Amino acid sequence: MRASSSSSMNFCRVMSTLALRYRSHIALVNVERNRRYTFPEYHRLTNRIANMMREGLGLGRDDRVLLILDNDNLSLLHFPTIFKQEAAVCFSNLRDSRSEHFAQVNLITPKVVFIESKLAVAYHDELSIRGCRIVAMDPAPDLPAGTSCFWDLVEAASEQDNSVELNVHEHVTILRFTGGTTGRGKCAMYAPDHFFACRDSFYAQPDACWNESVRYLASTPISHASQMPFLAAFFAGATTLTMNGPDLIAWSETVQAERITHALLVPTLLYRLVEMRCPERYDLSSLRSIMYGASPMAPSALEGLIAQFGSIFTQAYGATETIMLVSALNTHDHDVSSETKRKRLSSAGRVTPGVELVIADENGMLLPVGKTGEIRMRARGTISGYYNNPEGTAAEFVNGFWLSGDLGYLDEDGYLFIVDRKKDMIITGGFNVYAVEVEAALSDHPCVLMSAVVGIPHPDWGEAVHAEVILCEGATVTERALADHVKAKLGSYKAPKTIVFVSELPLSPVGKILRRKVRERYWLGQERRV
Repeated sequence: MRASSSSSMNFCRVMSTLALRYRSHIALVNVERNRRYTFPEYHRLTNRIANMMREGLGLGRDDRVLLILDNDNLSLLHFPTIFKQEAAVCFSNLRDSRSEHFAQVNLITPKVVFIESKLAVAYHDELSIRGCRIVAMDPAPDLPAGTSCFWDLVEAASEQDNSVELNVHEHVTILRFTGGTTGRGKCAMYAPDHFFACRDSFYAQPDACWNESVRYLASTPISHASQMPFLAAFFAGATTLTMNGPDLIAWSETVQAERITHALLVPTLLYRLVEMRCPERYDLSSLRSIMYGASPMAPSALEGLIAQFGSIFTQAYGATETIMLVSALNTHDHDVSSETKRKRLSSAGRVTPGVELVIADENGMLLPVGKTGEIRMRARGTISGYYNNPEGTAAEFVNGFWLSGDLGYLDEDGYLFIVDRKKDMIITGGFNVYAVEVEAALSDHPCVLMSAVVGIPHPDWGEAVHAEVILCEGATVTERALADHVKAKLGSYKAPKTIVFVSELPLSPVGKILRRKVRERYWLGQERRV
C-alpha cells in the first residue's frame, strides 16, 4: 500500500462509521428483486464484493472493470463498493446498443465485465476474444462455460474491512461515457472527491432537506443522473430505492407503498404521469421533492405540474464533466405570481455556491451580465480530463475550466439562462445523442447520400431526433426503414423520430453541412431554445 496522507481515504472505515450511526436504518431497497439492506448489511455486503474483486478476481490499481447492469445490480457495485478497492470501474448504460458496448470495451480494455445474465450468451464470444473475464449477476441454466456467477464469488469472500487507501483527489476510481459516438465517445475520469463534491452540492440547496427521513426512488439509470441523489441520500442516512425501468404505473405503486419522499425524473416522464392521471389514481402525497433535469421544461408545463403535485419541484443543471449541481432552480423559485418570476421558470436557476461559472466569448474573454456566450465552469466536481484522449482533454479543458459548449447568460439576479447549444448534441428524454453518430449510421445505408441530424422541439422529450436526408439518385427507401436501420446500429433512443427527404442541404463554402441552419427553421418562435 502507498503511504497514507491527508488526501488518502479508507472507505471501509468511513462506511463502518455510517453503519454504526444508522445501524437500524434501511440503506438500500431493490424493488424488483425485493432486496433490502440496512446500513450495516450494506456495509458488509459491499466489503465482500470489494474483497472478491481484489482477491477472487485479482483486480488491482492498474485494472479496469466494465458494468453492463440494471439499477438494482449496479447499486451493489456502485461507489460504496468501488471506493473500497483499487480498480477503475466504468459505468455503461444497459440501454446502449451492442455496438456501443463493444466500442466502450475496446476503449477501456476491461479485465472483468459484470453483466446481466440475460446478455451473457450473446456477449460471451466477443468478450472472451478480447480477454475479458465475464461475471454474470444471477444464476442461469445456459451460462456459457467459463462464465462466473457473481453470488458464488461473493459468498467466498471476506466481509471484513480491508486496508485499501485511495487518494481522494488523484486516484481514478470511476469512468463514465459522455455520450454516444461509437468508437469516438469521450470517457470521463473521476476521483472520489468529485463524487463528494456532488454530494455537498445537494446539501448546499436550501429546499430539498436531505436527512435520514428521506426515501429516494431512483427509477432512471444510476449510471447517469440518478446516482447524484443516491450520494446525497446515502451520506444523510436516508433510504435509496431502485427500479430498473421507467414503468410509471410501477413507479406510482412504489411511491404509494413505500411512502417515497424524493424522486428524480426527466420531463417526459413527468408529463406522462399527468397524462396517465397518476396523481388521481394513486396516493402520491408523500412526495416532498421531485428533481428534474437533462432537458428543459416549458413554464406552462411546469404550471400544470405544480397544480397537480404542489410546489415540490427543483430543476438541476450539471454535466458529465462537472458531476454536481452546477446550478439549481429551487422549489421556492417555481413561482408564477408575477411575469418576472414566471420567466425565471425558463432558467436553469442560480449557480451553486462554490461553483465558478463564467460566460465567455469565442476568444475566452469574460462577458458581462446579460450578454450571451459560452458557459464555462470550474469547481470541485469538474473532472481533469478524458480517459486515453489527450486531444479531447486539451480541446475542452482550459486552466481547470470545462468549456461546456452551452450558450447562455446570467441575469441581474444571478439566474442562468441556457439559450442554445454550441455543440451538436441533442438531449431527448434525458439522454444525450450526438448528431454526427446518427448521420454516420444513416450514411451506412446504401440509399443515403447525405443527411443532417438536429434536435427539434418536442412537447414531452424537450427535443426529438430529426433527420433531413438526401437519397442517392434513383434510390427509394421508407422513413421507417431508415429509422430501423439506425435503431439496429445505435439503439432505439438515438434513432430519428422523424425523417424528411430533401433535394438539398445548406452547406458552408468548404462543403460542410450547416446543421444550425437546418435547426433554426424548427426553433423559430419557441419560448426556449436548447
